[in-house]
Amino acid sequence: MLEKLFKLKENHTSLKQEAMAGLTTFLTMAYIIFVNPMMLADAGMDHGAVFVATCLAAAIGCLIMGIVANYPIALAPGMGLNAFFTYTVVGEMGYTWETALGAVFLSGICFLILSLVRIREWIVNSIPMSLRLGIAAGIGLFLALIGLKSAGIVVASPTTLVTMGDITAFPAVMAALGFFLIIAMVQRGMKSAVVVSILSITLLGLLFGDVQYSGVLAMPPSIMPTFMKMDLASVLDISMLSVVFAFLFVDLFDTSGTLVAVAQRGGFLDDRGRLPKLKRALTADSTATIAGAMLGTSTTTSYMESTAGVSAGGRTGLTAVVVGFLFLLSLFISPLASMVPAYATAGTLFYVAILMMSGLMHVEWEDLTEAAPVVVVCILMPLTFSIATGIAMGFISYAVIKLMSGRYKDLSVGVVVLAALFIAKFIYG
Repeated sequence: MLEKLFKLKENHTSLKQEAMAGLTTFLTMAYIIFVNPMMLADAGMDHGAVFVATCLAAAIGCLIMGIVANYPIALAPGMGLNAFFTYTVVGEMGYTWETALGAVFLSGICFLILSLVRIREWIVNSIPMSLRLGIAAGIGLFLALIGLKSAGIVVASPTTLVTMGDITAFPAVMAALGFFLIIAMVQRGMKSAVVVSILSITLLGLLFGDVQYSGVLAMPPSIMPTFMKMDLASVLDISMLSVVFAFLFVDLFDTSGTLVAVAQRGGFLDDRGRLPKLKRALTADSTATIAGAMLGTSTTTSYMESTAGVSAGGRTGLTAVVVGFLFLLSLFISPLASMVPAYATAGTLFYVAILMMSGLMHVEWEDLTEAAPVVVVCILMPLTFSIATGIAMGFISYAVIKLMSGRYKDLSVGVVVLAALFIAKFIYG
C-alpha cells in the first residue's frame, strides 16, 4: 500500500528513510506546539483549545500534503501570521479573535480559489522580489520585538518610546540563555535545537521555582472553546478587506517561497525549474488553512523546516505523513505545553527572526529604488507593531519611488493597484 501510494522505489527511498526524515522535520518545527498557543492566548483565546487546534491543523495539513501531493513538506500554523493575528488584528485594530478567525477562513477560501484557477503565478510574479524579501525580513524583526518584549528585555518608555528593561531579571536572563543555546546547538548540527532549548529553559524555571509543575502527559484538552467560533458576518465588512488580504498575501508568498526552496533542496524541480503537482501542493496548503480556522488557529502554512527532513533523505509524502502522526501524538503533552513560560520561547522568536532576515542578502542594495522600499518595510513593521501597515507602506513607497525616479516601467499593474488601494485606505480609514 505504501509503495502504491508514495512510490518509494521510484523515488529511491525506503520506509525507514522516510520515517527518519519525518522525525527530523518534526523535531525542527515542534516548537510551534508551545509558541502558537501562547501567542494566540494573548488574543484572548483558550490556551488548551489552541494547543489542540495547532496539533490537529498541522496533522491535517501534513496528511493532505503527503497523500495528495506526495511531497515531503510539512505544514503547521505559521510564525508571523500568528503574530499578525494577535497583535495587529486583535490587539491594534480591536477586532475579536472570532472575527480574526473568520478572516483566516476567508483568506484560505481565496487561496484555494487562486490555486484552482491557476492565477497564483500571475499574482506572485507581479510583486517585486525586493518587496517579498522585505516583507519576510520585516516580519522577522516584528517577531524579534515580540520576543524581546515578552522577556522584559525591551520595555516601554515615555521619553524614548522603548528602552532597555532589567536584563538581570530572571526572565531576561533565561530568554538570552535560550537564544544562545539554540544558536550553539544549530551551529553544531543539532536538528532538535529549538525544542531542546524551550524544554531546557522551562526545566530551569521549574528548578528555580518560577514555573509550577503540572505534569507531562494527559488526555487532550477540549477544543470546543475555539471550534467553529469564526465570526464570518463581521468579516464581510469592507474594513476587513485589508486584513483578509494581508493574511492571503503573506501566506501566498510564504508558501510559494517555501515550496520552491524545499523543491530545490530535494531536486524535485523539472527541467524548466518548475515544481510538478504545484496545484496539488497549493491546494493542500489552502485546505489546511481553512481547516485550521474551523478548529481555532491562525493561518496554517508550509514550513521551511521541511528542508531538514529533505536533507535527511525525505523524498516522498510519507515524510509529511510521519510528521502529521507525530503532531497527533503531541496532543497528549498538553500539561507540558501549558508549563512553558513566555521567556522560554523568546529565544525561539529571535532565532526565527534571523532565519527570516537572511533573504536580505539577495536585495539589490546598489539600486536605491529597490533597496529603499525594503528598508521602509523592515523599519515600519516592528515600530508600528503592525505587519499590515508595513506591507502597505512598502507598496506605496515602491510605487512612488519608481514613479518619481522615472522608472515607471518597473511597475506592474498589481503593484500600482495595491498601492492605490492602500493609499485610499489610509485617507478614508
